[in-house]
Amino acid sequence: MFSSPNSTFRKIISGLWLCFAGGFIFFVLYVFAVSINFLNLFGDLPDLKALENPKSELASEVYSEDGVLLGKYFRENRSPVTYEQLPKHLVDALIATEDIRFEEHSGIDFKGTLAVPYYQLTGKQDRGSSTLTQQLARNLFRTRSDLNDGLLSSVPGLRMLIIKTKEWIMAIKLERSYTKKEILLMYLNTVDFGSNAYGVKVAAKTFFNKAPEQLTLEESATLVGVLKGPSFYSPVSQPERSKARRNTVLDQMLKYNFIDQPAYQASVDKPMKLDFNVENQNKGLAPYFRTEMGKFLTKWAKENGYDLYSDGLRIYTTINSRMQKHAEDAVEDHMKAMQKIFFQQWKGKNPWIDENGKEIKNFLATQIKRTARYQSLDEQYDGNEDSIKYHLTKKIPMRVFSWKGEIDTLMSPMDSLRYYKHFLHAGFMAMNPLNGHVKAWVGGTNYKYFKYDHVQQGARQPGSTFKPFVYTAAIEAGYSPCYEVVDAPVTIINEDGVPWTPKNSDGVYTGRRHTLREALALSVNTITTFLMKKLGAEAVVNTARRLGITTPLEPVPSLALGSSDVTLFDMVGAYGTFVNKGVWTQPQYILRIEDKAGTVVQEFAPKTVEALSEETAYLMVHMLQGSADTRGGTAYYGLRFRNNLKNEIGAKTGTTSNYSDAWFMGITPDLAAGVWVGGEDRSIHFRSAAYGQGNKLAMPIYGAFMRKVYADKSLNVSKAPFPKPAAPLSTNINCGAYNTTPALPDSVQQDQVLTIPAKVTEEEF
Repeated sequence: MFSSPNSTFRKIISGLWLCFAGGFIFFVLYVFAVSINFLNLFGDLPDLKALENPKSELASEVYSEDGVLLGKYFRENRSPVTYEQLPKHLVDALIATEDIRFEEHSGIDFKGTLAVPYYQLTGKQDRGSSTLTQQLARNLFRTRSDLNDGLLSSVPGLRMLIIKTKEWIMAIKLERSYTKKEILLMYLNTVDFGSNAYGVKVAAKTFFNKAPEQLTLEESATLVGVLKGPSFYSPVSQPERSKARRNTVLDQMLKYNFIDQPAYQASVDKPMKLDFNVENQNKGLAPYFRTEMGKFLTKWAKENGYDLYSDGLRIYTTINSRMQKHAEDAVEDHMKAMQKIFFQQWKGKNPWIDENGKEIKNFLATQIKRTARYQSLDEQYDGNEDSIKYHLTKKIPMRVFSWKGEIDTLMSPMDSLRYYKHFLHAGFMAMNPLNGHVKAWVGGTNYKYFKYDHVQQGARQPGSTFKPFVYTAAIEAGYSPCYEVVDAPVTIINEDGVPWTPKNSDGVYTGRRHTLREALALSVNTITTFLMKKLGAEAVVNTARRLGITTPLEPVPSLALGSSDVTLFDMVGAYGTFVNKGVWTQPQYILRIEDKAGTVVQEFAPKTVEALSEETAYLMVHMLQGSADTRGGTAYYGLRFRNNLKNEIGAKTGTTSNYSDAWFMGITPDLAAGVWVGGEDRSIHFRSAAYGQGNKLAMPIYGAFMRKVYADKSLNVSKAPFPKPAAPLSTNINCGAYNTTPALPDSVQQDQVLTIPAKVTEEEF
């Protein structure tokens, strides 16, 4: 017996309904199972707290004291904006292209999802099935990687289904937790635009050198177009493809009436115009400073529960952006000129020479072994010298630094080492001595190619710039700036029994009497040695320590002439003590740190120590002024005439053996500054005093910096005299004119050659 057609139809409908109902129930159970990670089959979902406070990596930003962004620390370069900073046409372009029903759905666009097969078959698809909210969930919670550790996550076919399900679940939860504006803002603050630009603020800066609110219609369309594939549609590497995609975005905006025909036509016909600049640590002001500060900040962040590279901290520094620019320009201008002379002097020769002026054998072969490239090759080829040599001498394409601009060339690693060893390097630092605030920090000549910092990281022999510490110890021991000493040989017997009799820089002993102020101004080695002999090396070490010198100081007679390495950072802080009435102030470069919400996490204050009496400090300021005020003083011509600096300045030049290190230290009432110039290795230097001395190689940088600073009226740097102590001085400082007493007979000079141990003092002769 046959059933009726109506009965058969009802059975089919009933069967379909049962299938649908069963499928729906299965789907609901499946979604529920994913949401609770049933039996750990699907992997975890973010908890409610994570959804309410979604975390994306934010770059930490470094600001100068005058509010200029100096740079960032980041893994993903992302900085947030507010909704009010978004131009309307950017939001419109995004919605028209990525999610036209954004205002209507609750996280999942079922109409768009069901239409995907049709669009794929007809080739009319303008976007994927994911809504902006789903894409945001993917960006915030890294669903394609971090949330993919369930037992079924690695099963082919199931993996993507599970991922999509999680994105649906999180999209719905996001829609319940945030407004549409908040979702749009989070999306534009987190999405990857390529070229290491995360978020629209960095993207606008990277591709167009603009703030988001300054973007034009076609620029907004370009950025939205990039989102379909940051590499595939890159306006930098794929300009034609990117332009076509930009115009597709404009088509969508026209289609959905976000723009009219005239606006569309005006934008679609415009050529692609970029101002492309990828932010990185090599660029911007004060890169050496940011790197050295980063070492402290990394440690601080770890100790205080932050991630410097993802928590969006705001670090406010003491650096003044205008002073920093003046300092960088002064270093660049002078070093460019001196490098040209250095190349000329060593043309056809290698500049690495020993104390006898002979080229050091196997210098490059020794130096190359210290490089990362050599160590990598050594590991790769298990120490096989032939293989290592082959790769070190094989020419390869590379880009190298030059003062005329980067050069693309063919060069072997060994050739590259030889080339770079010919370059001179420099360090410069300036700070306010009254509060320790570091105002300018230039750690080298080009951070991209020379990473080593010569302000705080590197230490070199200071030469005669160390002498003021000897004179400070003498003042504290009761000597007056007017005390006279004969310029004659002085011998000190070292503890090993070897006599030490230093010469003056010109090799001449005049036999004339000099006041201590004159001796420091003229940088007379014999008189500094005389003081070292009277005081003992330990007293000088103790004085230098109180003034903030932290590097190891060997208590030997030659310390008087700067034989122990010091950092420029410490030296500037020490000289600042003289200006600050005897109070040593540790150089400070961070004012405060704020979290991403603008809450102050920590404020910083400099460490201070009462190192000297106010009178001793002032007497040393008076003594240091002699270099710039005394005719024949080491800084007299360079500051007063060449740089036309007529205000009160305390100064000291320094030059080490064979001109390996050139130094200059300068102080004014509100600035203490220091300069170092030299080769990467001590064996690399000028061959004569004509260019290698501190007053030739280092002082011009200080002079140029001060000229620029004084000319910049916005800085308001004082030219006033040094303030005098409140209490009357206990000693006379009006020493009279420069002493021109004729040279003494040899017999009298010989009487000054005392042979006593370095640590023993005797009655004065």
